[in-house]
Amino acid sequence: MVFKRRNPKTWRQLAQESVWPRGGWGRAAQYVKHRLTRLPDEPHRIARGVFAGVFISFTPLFGFHFLGSALMAWILRGNILAALLATFIGNPITTPLIAISSVEIGHWMLGIEEKLTVLTIFDAFTGAGSEIWANLIAIFTSDPTRWSNLAHFFHMIFLPYLVGGIIPGIVAGMVFFYLTIPVIRAYQKIRAMKAEARRARRRRRGRPEPDDAGPGSQ
Repeated sequence: MVFKRRNPKTWRQLAQESVWPRGGWGRAAQYVKHRLTRLPDEPHRIARGVFAGVFISFTPLFGFHFLGSALMAWILRGNILAALLATFIGNPITTPLIAISSVEIGHWMLGIEEKLTVLTIFDAFTGAGSEIWANLIAIFTSDPTRWSNLAHFFHMIFLPYLVGGIIPGIVAGMVFFYLTIPVIRAYQKIRAMKAEARRARRRRRGRPEPDDAGPGSQ
């Protein structure tokens, strides 16, 4: 294959880069910005996609952020690729802050009085995932299923996270929405000016435009 890596990455390298990409998160952020500004779509559609990706990053739907952002972008008639790229806002650096703030807001809104730390929250998610997997396996074995811990996890962490992430998710999404529109407009204007300058140089040199070239031209 033309684009296949000569030396494929190992699972360990993929896991490490999911936590800390090559070149750092600053370079990764620049890559996301570069891809967003080059999307061939209307600024408002790209901005709606960005809103969807940012908002979904404030939900506890880990493992489904891509699917959720794409679905939300489709509902909002936004750019789906922009939504997928915007889920970058939920990275290992920002996710702990999003998690603890969302759960605390959710506890306040639901009237739950219990202090949790970031480690407690992520340990609970890990434990819930393990218990779900164990219960799925128990369906095909003689082992009993246990749902009591999952019920506690849902009421104390998942539901508060889901409810508490709505307000900060909307606020952050709207901030990125209004920041995206002028950035995309400015970049598209610069690209259009550069394209016009290239066409002007071709006309001065007497070269045919690519669109005006004949069927047999290279």
